[in-house]
Amino acid sequence: MPASLLFCCDPLNPRKVDDHFAEQAESARAAGAAVALLDHDALLTGDIDAAARRVVPDSGELWYRGWMIPTQRYRELAQALSSRGCSLAVSPDQYASAHELPGWYPSFEELTPRSVWSATGPGKIPDESALAQLVAPLRDGAGIVKDYVKSRKHEWDTACFIPDLRDSENLRRVVEKFVELQGEFLAGGLVVREFEDFSDTAGSPASESRVWWLDGEPIIIGPHPDNPTVHVEPDLTAIAPTVSRFGRRFITTDVARRVDGVWRVIEVGDAQVSDLPATVDPAVLIGPLANR
Repeated sequence: MPASLLFCCDPLNPRKVDDHFAEQAESARAAGAAVALLDHDALLTGDIDAAARRVVPDSGELWYRGWMIPTQRYRELAQALSSRGCSLAVSPDQYASAHELPGWYPSFEELTPRSVWSATGPGKIPDESALAQLVAPLRDGAGIVKDYVKSRKHEWDTACFIPDLRDSENLRRVVEKFVELQGEFLAGGLVVREFEDFSDTAGSPASESRVWWLDGEPIIIGPHPDNPTVHVEPDLTAIAPTVSRFGRRFITTDVARRVDGVWRVIEVGDAQVSDLPATVDPAVLIGPLANR
């Protein structure tokens, strides 16, 4: 029996799927899956009942495909759906552990840049002493700052890259700018990672690949949404066993080849909220979900 898929609705027309996910919803229907609608805006404001009111009771298990959801809101959504006789295919604990770096890092530690983190809220910036203590376990050299979910790599020089982790004044300056730009959307806390060079032989930025895994198997090995026309086939020899041991149902790994030729995991994500590159046929993603 085909599964059901839960998509974000259009904010201006809650009876239809958000345009960003419309082709995926059509692929779901073509595969025989039921399509349900979630009011993402209502969910973010905490009106959970309104968010889930268009989900038909007793719809069974639902795969979510939509915009990112804070982990606490995801838990609340799971509870609301449970009261309607439904469940999310990815449990709240599995979602949190794949969506936020502290959840996935211990499993991927040998495959990803060394990282440290500290829980904090929007607008809160540790002082220089606290930041210096935070990064003390990292090796000398450059680093990057992000939150538990996202970086601001498009503001590389001002809110992401730290040339010298031991320069506490500049470290705080970059962190301060990052926190300011993230605003209320800062997720979980601060993460500082050692910088690894993924530029190609010509010095151009890395070409990342995004791998989509369903129950431990890669179902799409393709480009990253930031550069959807460029794809380099990654070597998953070391990565695939780690994904299998991690044991989460539906995840993505963003991978890139370091200058020494080693393929590294840049990010792990819950694939329900990972963006699909425009160059990838949505049926390739949705078909396997519809039949699980």
